[in-house]
Amino acid sequence: MQDQIFIRNLECFANHGVFQEEQVLGQKFLVSAVLYTDTSTAGKTDELSLSINYATVCEAIQRFMKEHTFRLIEAVAEQLAQSLLLEFPLIHRIKLEIKKPWAPVCMSLDTVGVSIERGWHTVYLGLGSNLGDKEANMQKAIAMFSEHPLCKECNCSSLYQTKPYGVKEQDNFLNAAMSMKTLLSPREILAFIGQVEQELNRVREMHWGPRTIDVDILFYDALCMYEKDLIIPHIEVAKRDFVLAPLTELNPYLEHPVLHKSIVELYENLQKQEGYEKNII
Repeated sequence: MQDQIFIRNLECFANHGVFQEEQVLGQKFLVSAVLYTDTSTAGKTDELSLSINYATVCEAIQRFMKEHTFRLIEAVAEQLAQSLLLEFPLIHRIKLEIKKPWAPVCMSLDTVGVSIERGWHTVYLGLGSNLGDKEANMQKAIAMFSEHPLCKECNCSSLYQTKPYGVKEQDNFLNAAMSMKTLLSPREILAFIGQVEQELNRVREMHWGPRTIDVDILFYDALCMYEKDLIIPHIEVAKRDFVLAPLTELNPYLEHPVLHKSIVELYENLQKQEGYEKNII
């Protein structure tokens, strides 16, 4: 459980709402925020620069509420949460509550509002290429994630030359893994992977066939999801040395949320299996 800094019922006058009168005349909003962070260093040193200045956060909230206009209070909350997470690096996660005490519902009530919780997620990706300039393809894909406005702290493993997996009659691959912090959801990452593959002219003609770039979501926090077109953790992680070796570089003690073993344990177990065929050259 992380430490919390909280702001309760900050009054903001802004122009959000479905009705034209709300957007023109404006109304009062009450914004509450719980900022999840680590206060231990600031607490031990008594240094403001090592903590989140809640006065500055309040100013940022006021500024955002006044400078933007949204029809839906849900959009206000979503965009404000993202703005604060990007502006204040020490906020790991945020819970926002935005209330409209003057909501135009023609009934007696105290307030209506919305509450959301958003934060940075730790994601691990697997990358591979065996067509064209393989290294350039890999570096371009890595750069596209690194430059995404909702991604940060992108780290990449070494590049591994590997034998093809599945369909053997094709050129060798370059493989790598990368980790990052992101505000993107799994579906949003999947959509961005599609953009990366389109940018690098990937053509899907054969399962496990040759490709300019291949990007897979390996882990997303400790999330477990199983849907038709998206399985997290990636179902093949524990079977692929060209995935486990680069992951071991990035975080050997990362725990697989289904198998409950660390990456280094999975890699060691794979190499001990009868019939194990090494793919890394």
